[in-house]
Amino acid sequence: MFIQHMWGVLYDPKHEWQDIRKEHYSMMHCFLSQISILAAIPALALFIGTTQIGWSVAGGEFVKLTMGSAFMAAVAFYAAMWVAVGFIAYVIHWMEKTYGGNVTIDECMVLTTFTATPMFLAGIVGLYPVLWLNVIVGLAAVCYTVYLLFTGVPEIMQIPEDRAFFFSASILTVGLCVLVGLLAVTVIMWGTIVPLQYS
Repeated sequence: MFIQHMWGVLYDPKHEWQDIRKEHYSMMHCFLSQISILAAIPALALFIGTTQIGWSVAGGEFVKLTMGSAFMAAVAFYAAMWVAVGFIAYVIHWMEKTYGGNVTIDECMVLTTFTATPMFLAGIVGLYPVLWLNVIVGLAAVCYTVYLLFTGVPEIMQIPEDRAFFFSASILTVGLCVLVGLLAVTVIMWGTIVPLQYS
């Protein structure tokens, strides 16, 4: 059922959000059946891309990582995505009453999971880790994620349209801060805990 909702959110989100709300997914279900798979897409793609093709800024000279180094980086990145999604869901639940919402953490997790789907799927571009390509695809995924957020909040959170807009903007701010924080922590980890080694 999740796969059907995932594609539905991508091509007809306004109607699909209504169907998703009726399913009553639990937080545990989202983590074990959805996030566990979606988060693996960018982690595996980057592992394969950085060890088999190599990383490049402009598509010229490629630099490959060793298998061990890339594996540790992929595991750390995978774990960080779990933490990021859970944190955003918690913050949504914490903020919702300010905007008139009254849902459980489960619904907040559902909103976070399906909203982040385009970004997880865009991670497939990590198979060819060229900076300009990754940036273009990443920006497109972020744009569609924002659209999903603004269409999903009124439906999942059961908040009137006028308040939903401001709530969505608040969630977007938190999400962007988490994304920047995730990138910063990744860079710090690459230099200290999980140092990158080149082959």
